[in-house]
Amino acid sequence: MRTIARALDYAKATGCTRIHVLAGNASGSEAEATYVANLKAAADVVAPLGIALLIEPLNSRDAPGYLLSTTGAALRILERVDRRNVSLQFDLYHCQIMEGDLARHIRGLAGRFAHVQIAGVPDRTEPDLGEVNHAYVLDLLDETGYAGWVGCEYKPKAGTLAGLGWARRWGIVPRR
Repeated sequence: MRTIARALDYAKATGCTRIHVLAGNASGSEAEATYVANLKAAADVVAPLGIALLIEPLNSRDAPGYLLSTTGAALRILERVDRRNVSLQFDLYHCQIMEGDLARHIRGLAGRFAHVQIAGVPDRTEPDLGEVNHAYVLDLLDETGYAGWVGCEYKPKAGTLAGLGWARRWGIVPRR
């Protein structure tokens, strides 16, 4: 709970209402039970403050040994936790690598995720590079009713400002 207390201090200082709770590198039923118990305890602590907790599956190529590597595994954890203020952080980069078929996942998980992240697949670069049609995916998020933020978690090829050039299509203009 020390790390949750520290994250809560940061959340309060910045006005952030969501905290990503990493599952860590572990495996097996004991690790899952510990994660579930920790999420329940943390959710109960932060709920009165209007804070939500997010869990995120990470692909096994970039994060070998990580407890959650698929959306199915994350949903099983969420069912066991059974707290209204705990939901999925849906990273389309990780999902594409592990499960593919992003359109099916977006439609099937609609309403189950509270935050979305994107990056170009397979190299985690700008989202206008690689195998995913992010314009289609972003439109689909709108179509399914997602109204939250879309985080860009990638490694720009030519620096941050140049790496945001793809976003002009959506009215996002990087400032120097």
